[in-house]
Amino acid sequence: MQTPPVGLLRLILFGFLIGSMTGSIAAAAGLVILLDLPGSGTDPDRIDYAKLPRLKGDHAVVSIATRNDRPEVDGRVDLRNFRFELHNYLAHFGGRFWCIWSDGPVVEDEPTQEIRYATSKDGLRWSDSKSVTGTPAAPYAFIARGLWIRNGELLALGAHYKGKGAFGVDKELELHACAWDEKKGEWSFKQKLYGNAINNFAPQRLASGDWILTRRDSRFNVSVLIGGVKSLDDWQSFPVVGIGEVKGFRPDEPIFWPLPDQTLYALYRDNGGSRRVFHSTSTDQGRTWGKPVMSNFPNSTSKLFSMKTSRGYRVLVLNANPNIGRRELHLAVSKDDRIFTRLAWLDIPAPPENEAVNTVSLRKKFSAGIGTLQYPHVIEHDGFLYIAFSRLKLQTEVLRVPLDAIEALLK
Repeated sequence: MQTPPVGLLRLILFGFLIGSMTGSIAAAAGLVILLDLPGSGTDPDRIDYAKLPRLKGDHAVVSIATRNDRPEVDGRVDLRNFRFELHNYLAHFGGRFWCIWSDGPVVEDEPTQEIRYATSKDGLRWSDSKSVTGTPAAPYAFIARGLWIRNGELLALGAHYKGKGAFGVDKELELHACAWDEKKGEWSFKQKLYGNAINNFAPQRLASGDWILTRRDSRFNVSVLIGGVKSLDDWQSFPVVGIGEVKGFRPDEPIFWPLPDQTLYALYRDNGGSRRVFHSTSTDQGRTWGKPVMSNFPNSTSKLFSMKTSRGYRVLVLNANPNIGRRELHLAVSKDDRIFTRLAWLDIPAPPENEAVNTVSLRKKFSAGIGTLQYPHVIEHDGFLYIAFSRLKLQTEVLRVPLDAIEALLK
C-alpha cells in the first residue's frame, strides 16, 4: 500500500487534534454534550449561523394580529395597540388540525386573558378563531397549556390564575381541562387536574401506562405529575429541581422524552443568564431526577420543543442563536435521541400584509429577521412537520416542512 505524503499526514493529524480539542474544551468546561455539528463540533462559539442550511416550507397565519382597546398616542399605533397571542399548541384530531393559544387584552398574562382556538383541514387554511374558555372576569385569567387526546377525547389544557402572571403570591393557580363536544360544536369545562400547577406541554405516556407531565408551582419549583389513568385528577407529584437548588440556574419550561432503555431525558430553559440548555435524567420513570447541569447547546432564553418523527430521528426546535435573541427559529436533528448532529435555520418568511398593521414602521417590525419568533410546538402529519409559533407575541403562525427535507440534512 502506498504511503501518503508527509504533508497529507500532517494535515490529517492536525484535523484530528483540532477535533479532539473541540470536544475536550466542552468536557473541560464540565458541560454535557448535547450538540456535535459538522465544522463546529461541540464548541457552540464556533457555530456560523449564517452558513447553516435553511429549511423552507409552506407558511400560513393561523390568527392575525388584531388591535386592542388601548388608545393611540398622538395618533400613532405601536405594538402595544395589539392583542397578545402566545403559548400555541397543535393537534390533529377528528380529521382536522387544531390550534389553541393564549389571547389577552394587552401584553402577557394580564387578567381576562383567555384561550382561543382555530381549526383547519390542511394545516394551512384556518378558520376564524373562537374562545375555548370564554373571557374570564378580572382579576382571573387563563394560559393555554396544550391539546391532549385522552381516551378518544380532545382536551384543551389551561392554567387558571389570579392577577397578572401565574407566578408569585396568592395566585390561586390551578390546571384545568376543557373538553370538545362535537355534537354541540363547542368546548366546555371538564375538570380541575391539579392545584398550584402550570404544565408545559400535554401529558406523555410512560411504559407503565401512566401519563406524565411537567409541573411548575407558583414559585417556579419544577416537579412532574404521574398518573391520569383512573381519572383526570388522579396524580402524584415528584420533585425535579427547586429554585436555588442549582447555583445560577433558574429552571423554566422543561421538556423530556424516553430513551430506548426508558430513561427520561430532560432539557430545561435557563432564566439565569447562561444562554444554554440544561440537562438531567431520570432512571425510574420520573420518580427521582439527577441534578440539572449545563450543556453545550445554546439557547436564547426561550421555550423549546422536541419530538420523535416516524422516520426514526428526533427533532428539537428552539431559538438557538443567543446573539440575536428570538429573531430566528432553528431545528436540530438527532439520530440517537441524545446528541444532535445537525442544525438548520427555519426559513420563515414575512407574513402577508394585514390591515391592522397598516404603517411602514409596523410592517417592518413584523418582517422576517426582525419580528421575534417564539414558543414553537410541532406535530407530524402525512410526511410533514407542522411547526406553530408566535410572531412578536401578537400573531400565531405555522410552517409546514417536508420530512424529506429534514432527512436530507443527515446525508
